Amino acid sequence: MTSDLHGPLSRYADRLHAGIGPEHHVASPLGAWLLLALCATTATDRADNAAAEGLAEALGTDLSSAVKVARALLDAPHPLVASATALWHRPGQGDGGPSGWRRALPATTEVGPLPDQAGLDAWAREHTLGLIETFPLRVRPEVVLALASALATRISWADPFEVADAGALGAGSAWAGRLRRVLRSPRRGHRCDIVRTERAGDVIVHAAPAQATDGAGLVVLSVAAAPHVPPAEVLAAAYQLSAGAADGAEPAGRRSLFDLPLGETPLWTLWEERVRTRARDGREERHTALLPCWSARSEHDLGAPALGFPAASATLATALALPVQDFEARQAAMARFGRYGFEAAAVTGMFELTSMPPEGLARTAELRFGNPYAVVAVTTDKRADGATGPWHGVPVFSGWVAEPEELPEADAVDR
Repeated sequence: MTSDLHGPLSRYADRLHAGIGPEHHVASPLGAWLLLALCATTATDRADNAAAEGLAEALGTDLSSAVKVARALLDAPHPLVASATALWHRPGQGDGGPSGWRRALPATTEVGPLPDQAGLDAWAREHTLGLIETFPLRVRPEVVLALASALATRISWADPFEVADAGALGAGSAWAGRLRRVLRSPRRGHRCDIVRTERAGDVIVHAAPAQATDGAGLVVLSVAAAPHVPPAEVLAAAYQLSAGAADGAEPAGRRSLFDLPLGETPLWTLWEERVRTRARDGREERHTALLPCWSARSEHDLGAPALGFPAASATLATALALPVQDFEARQAAMARFGRYGFEAAAVTGMFELTSMPPEGLARTAELRFGNPYAVVAVTTDKRADGATGPWHGVPVFSGWVAEPEELPEADAVDR
């Protein structure tokens, strides 16, 4: 199921983030994609063929496959990702046309009369752990049908970060002068790599896993490239790398530190020293990473044709025999990344020594996330029998970090 969704969702994320641009933001391409997949349930024989084709193009897969994936995700929620969908209509409107498509909706999708604004806001709060307080669209008399999706997570790191002086970000980082303290990856539990990618060249990668629940987890992946690389290319590389993040596998294109020159680059400092090591060839590789705390709140207009909502609107209107003249589609999203955990939410609306070993050589790379970089949060879903569930390897949230924040005083003290 992961492979069925990861490719289409990555392509959709390309379009969504490209439309948002390089400013500091967070979004949930998955939240928007799920809403389009709900609309795909209405693509009956009566549906506008051109609109149905446009919807399939935006989803990146045929409509029946999109519906099947959406149902698998929503009807078997991930323990660390709260999810909800809804379809509301005004009494006497939105209930025309064939009713078969309703049976194709995920069993968890709420269907009923259109709530007032207070009801929509309450729905957003209830299904996002209180992280999104208001629905991204304002209900008006001319609204006859509304669709919504909500996703939220609030997790603690399996291994919290340590605290470092912001000057460690390096003289080339503008953030080093703006901040006093940043986060340093712990000695174990997090993964750090330097990876060669097709679209962004050499990137630095940091992966922080959440405390798992019954084998289900979430990994937050941070990916930075050289300052001249466009944000869209870095985000694309982050999505590509996220495909293997859920399994903790060594990323394709991983660079050995012994293949890189010693010294300073905009992304890392590499040095070597004589150490005691159990490495078979006597050459040990060590990584550490420095990242700022950050948070973001964003709202996104989803009306661009490439995002699929115009086609979704036309599909709905035809299938439900609604006199639709226009549509609105927006997403409200937030995320917060700190020393002890990560939280994120989005509402879309139509919304881890003993004896002295022999002496060898170790190289250490300190990866510095000191300039804008990409972030992707991807779920893990492993069962006791070794099988993977529908949420395994699904990128849930992603963003571009361009405005770091100071470490809160409360987090500067060890708990």
